[in-house]
Amino acid sequence: MNIVFMGTPEFAAVSLQALADSGHRVVAAFTQPDKPVGRKKVLTAPPVKQLAQQLGIPVYQPTSVKKAETIELLASLQPDLIAVVAYGKILPQQVIDLPPLGCINVHGSLLPKYRGAAPIQWSVINGEKTTGVTTMYMDAGLDTGDMIYTDTVEIGGDETSGQLYQRLAKVGADLLLKTLTGIADGTAPRQKQDDSQSTYAPMLDKQIAELDFSLTAQQVHDHIRGLNPWPVAHTFFDGKKLKVFSSRVISGAAGTAAGQLTADGTLQVACGDGGVVALTDVLLEGSKRMSAEQFLQGHGAKCRRGLQLGRKMGE
Repeated sequence: MNIVFMGTPEFAAVSLQALADSGHRVVAAFTQPDKPVGRKKVLTAPPVKQLAQQLGIPVYQPTSVKKAETIELLASLQPDLIAVVAYGKILPQQVIDLPPLGCINVHGSLLPKYRGAAPIQWSVINGEKTTGVTTMYMDAGLDTGDMIYTDTVEIGGDETSGQLYQRLAKVGADLLLKTLTGIADGTAPRQKQDDSQSTYAPMLDKQIAELDFSLTAQQVHDHIRGLNPWPVAHTFFDGKKLKVFSSRVISGAAGTAAGQLTADGTLQVACGDGGVVALTDVLLEGSKRMSAEQFLQGHGAKCRRGLQLGRKMGE
């Protein structure tokens, strides 16, 4: 079958590579326009474009999939099926109706839970023990189409969203191949979603990055790992922003106010439930990223005084 692939980030590139390795005929790859990246704002091609060019697949980067010229271009490619993996835009009904075998989406959650742009991150932030990948027939809604296959995975207790993202990318690629086989031989199932069980996973932004130590130690830990690698959780140490990349929950009670270091010369912080979370990988404003042990070499005295973390309470 002729397949048009639509995707943008590394999560999608893993699926594109799987399609190429399995011998499927990908006639074109559609991806988002190049964007400036990093402090120097270097114009950078998305991972799907980079891979497609390596594979010799024609690449298209329309600013909108709703424009008539984009729809005409898609029609001219005569796709039997469109495979969509983290493309980044909702497809109009004209595009969904175009391929005779449908538009198939790979989504990083067990639908109908975590519909939206950041299902992997929110599953970690919310402390889920399991998640997975769902393939579905696309419709005009936001991740509301009929489901085809699912694959469930466990989430590690200290696993970051970045680590889970990498694992689910491979799961998604394998599930896409299984789905294409099922569609080709007519065995692919079709199951409607239970909308009453749906939850929403909105795009992350920096507004949710500041840590709230009035939450339980487990919730603080989940927030930290869910925001790694972006936008990265933070608090304030001595009035300076302290980014926190990883942590662990410590057994036992803190005996101090929420947000206060436990005054034993460590980076262990009391939380709202009386529990303790240890900050293990940090970056203080104006410094470099380092382990807790390295951080304490320069800031151990303030930690031993039981410094209160937070913007307004920093010493």
